[in-house]
Amino acid sequence: MLSRRAAWALAVPVVLVLLGYVVWPNVETARLGLDAGLLADLFGQGRAAGTRALVNSVGVSLGTVFGGGVVGTALAWALWRYDLPLRKTLGAVAALPLALPPLVGVLAFLFLYGESGMLPRALQAAFGLDAVPFSFGGVGAVLAVHVYVFYVYFYLFVGAALRDLDASLLDASADLGAGPWTTFRRVVLPLLRPALLGASLLVFMLSMASFTAPLLFAEGEPFLTTQIYQFKTNGALDRAAAVSVVLTGLCLLFLVGVEFRGAATRSTSSKGVGRGPGPLRGPARVVAGVLAVVMLVVVLLPVATVVLLSFVEEGSWTTQVLPDTFTVANYTALFAQPDVLAPITSSLWMAALATAANVVFGVATALVVVKGRVPGRGLIRALALLPFAVPGTVLALGLLFLFDEPTALSGGAVLIGTVWLLPLAYFVRHIPLVVRSTQASLEGFDDRLAEASADLGAGGWTTFRRVVMPVIGPGVVAGGLLTFVTALGEFVASIMLYVYANRPISVEVFAQLRIFAFGQAAAYSVLLMALVALAVVASRRLGGRAELG
Repeated sequence: MLSRRAAWALAVPVVLVLLGYVVWPNVETARLGLDAGLLADLFGQGRAAGTRALVNSVGVSLGTVFGGGVVGTALAWALWRYDLPLRKTLGAVAALPLALPPLVGVLAFLFLYGESGMLPRALQAAFGLDAVPFSFGGVGAVLAVHVYVFYVYFYLFVGAALRDLDASLLDASADLGAGPWTTFRRVVLPLLRPALLGASLLVFMLSMASFTAPLLFAEGEPFLTTQIYQFKTNGALDRAAAVSVVLTGLCLLFLVGVEFRGAATRSTSSKGVGRGPGPLRGPARVVAGVLAVVMLVVVLLPVATVVLLSFVEEGSWTTQVLPDTFTVANYTALFAQPDVLAPITSSLWMAALATAANVVFGVATALVVVKGRVPGRGLIRALALLPFAVPGTVLALGLLFLFDEPTALSGGAVLIGTVWLLPLAYFVRHIPLVVRSTQASLEGFDDRLAEASADLGAGGWTTFRRVVMPVIGPGVVAGGLLTFVTALGEFVASIMLYVYANRPISVEVFAQLRIFAFGQAAAYSVLLMALVALAVVASRRLGGRAELG
């Protein structure tokens, strides 16, 4: 679709941005961190902090893949295969954890299951104990939070694969005498293998890059991401860089695995005429109903806890099991008090600025990758995905290394200590979102429409504005919405790069938590959840329109 001249006109600035803001910060980090003596000091001994952090990070990530895989796959299969009690309700809320910003999800678990949380206090009061019966903390708590947050990816991947599964294969297996378990193991699982592998690779990579849950629940146990933050806070930037090199290397391996899986595996299933969800009767239906209720409670309770605490009067929830004094002051303060409103304003303008840049850059990159006739398009595509594989702690550290002195990339200014470094981090971190959504829309675009426009005398810009954009617009807007709300809830890069003048909502939530202002922290969190939920609904509707178009 693009002429060679237009393709080069877009490709040159795209490559310069990718090299300058994506590749070069990681090169700076690798230059400082690739020190054999430093790596040996951190990871050379079995009980070294770096080795323990590596073992904890990898171990929790593998546990997350297993636990999330079991929960997500079982839920997707049960909802597809059986007419469960509360089936529609369960299907509607199953993906809810995806709408929780990372910090909000962790706070929900802290309020609910932490040492001073509602459930431990309730058990203590119910059984007259001198102390709470359990303390939700340590590596096990990090694993539990990760399973809750990341099972959604297995649920979505497997659910999509099941929708394309020819259900008549199950009927044929049953006719040949195979039981339900044999049919699932011998017929269904092989067809789900590409979806399971893709979800496993993605969840492992996301779990390795997780920062918030280890920060709040690890109880002194080191993780790679928290080590980077602690080393940076203490001024040991060379050690932070060394840990970053190890973490980034692992994440890049799994990004390559995800991309290789996407290119090398294809589902062999096809839609058929098989029967719909089968009915359950007798004891099986009772058990399924109980499990459905338990699942609903597990998914909804953390969200309900945050909403409840957002109405709690500050200082009133101390030793009680449940709050007993409520107010709407936490919400009115969000927009009535300038110091409380400031983080919202900062997050909005930084997220809007980063999203605008992401939309422009994402459309240009997708055009080059999909429709441009320039060499190296595969490399451009890989570089545009790189920020997805680089954990937020590593990305923030690289920007600190790069912009601690004047460079051409910063217009000759030092960005450290200014309000501009954080929106730049938002832009770099979310490059893949708009690129991928626009790329998906462009791959379905019929080039003959553009050729017909050109034959009718329309110029390149007119053709793009009047013909191409109406077709790919829903995908672009969907990616932009997801970029905007993800930037609003971004915590990892924010905690490392913010200054007081541009402190975002996520950092303010963390600050309010540290001074035990639970009501205000929860009110900020509910605001974030509402924005994310609206964007997810809007992006899914726009994505559906794009597919229909």
